[in-house]
Amino acid sequence: MLLYNILYLFLYFPEDKSEYIPAAITSIIFIIFTILATRFFIKHSKKEAEKTRELEEKIMNNENENL
Repeated sequence: MLLYNILYLFLYFPEDKSEYIPAAITSIIFIIFTILATRFFIKHSKKEAEKTRELEEKIMNNENENL
């Protein structure tokens, strides 16, 4: 029962459910930005991996020519 009383202090369920609308909009905006940021990082990472692979091949070719 003590746990219930403690948790009740942190929970707020408004009678007017329209108070949920700003929270829902904010959550949706953050989710969209999170998805966009994740996609950006994945694309950027793939481009950097390709550049690194090309640089590695170039270095290996130069080493083989010098031998």
